Amino acid sequence: MLISDNTLVAHERMSCSKVEKAGANVLFEEPDKRSNNIGVVVSPVRINSLQDFGSPQFVADKLINAEKRKESTKEAEVVSVGERSGQGQVYEFEYKIDSTRGGIKRVFSAAFVSSKKLYLLNVVHSDNPENPLDYSTRLLLEQVLHSFDALPLT
Repeated sequence: MLISDNTLVAHERMSCSKVEKAGANVLFEEPDKRSNNIGVVVSPVRINSLQDFGSPQFVADKLINAEKRKESTKEAEVVSVGERSGQGQVYEFEYKIDSTRGGIKRVFSAAFVSSKKLYLLNVVHSDNPENPLDYSTRLLLEQVLHSFDALPLT
């Protein structure tokens, strides 16, 4: 993955441009398919780690319930929930959303807490039945997901 001149190149088939969006610290969208995007949100929190908030499944349930409350969401379903060690604990989620804004989307999310800030990555890609997410693109999106982590403290 390469970021340069406000463009993110995750793969030769996926080049995204930086855009501004309220609530996102950084957001990159595919120019031809804006619903395909990679974004990061950083928010202050009172906890020191995600474990202080709850288990990965508890957080996934909160996340999916928040998605279901959105007016544009027709359906939302958790596909997988995981946890990995990085500079701290990183929770990973995969879920599908059927939305009035862009149809069916596959979302890969990762979250961690560092220095009393919640870092949340969302990688969103269309996954409609007539044009499903292909295997190589899925692997690429999972690479982006698994690379999300805090920088080592020096």
